Formats: sequence, C-alpha cells, structure tokens
Amino acid sequence: MASATLTSKGQVTIPVDVRTHLGLSTGDRVEFVLNEQSGRYEMVPATRSVAALKGIIRKPAKPVSIEDMNTAIAEQGAAAR
Repeated sequence: MASATLTSKGQVTIPVDVRTHLGLSTGDRVEFVLNEQSGRYEMVPATRSVAALKGIIRKPAKPVSIEDMNTAIAEQGAAAR
C-alpha cells in the first residue's frame, strides 16, 4: 500500500506508483470525491481534453429558436420566485 505525508502547507506528494497507475504527469489535476457508501474520499484524475467531451450532449431532435430559449428562461425565472 502506498502512503504519503501531509506537509504543514497541506500538500501531499503522490507516490510514483500511484501516479503511474492513474496516468498522471506534471500539471495534471486530480479531484477528491466523497464515496457516500464507504464515507471515504477517492482521488480521481480530472484531466480531460476538450476533444474527449465531444458527443456527450446530443443535438436536439428539432432546432430551438432564440425566442423559444428566451421564453423557457423567463418561465424558469418566474417559477423560481
């Protein structure tokens, strides 16, 4: 099991075997996510290129006009009050 020590500034050096396993390199970001079931935090890489996001959101079945968008925004704003 890999371990690390927390510095007085709250910093931790991630052991090389963990960095290798996660595919991390200098400048990469990580996220700490609370696992609700175990109550523990999990560290996951937060490095995604913009190209990796392609296709996540599908195009609407029919085009939406600017007027329709403005109407929907106004209705949501009115409902929030």
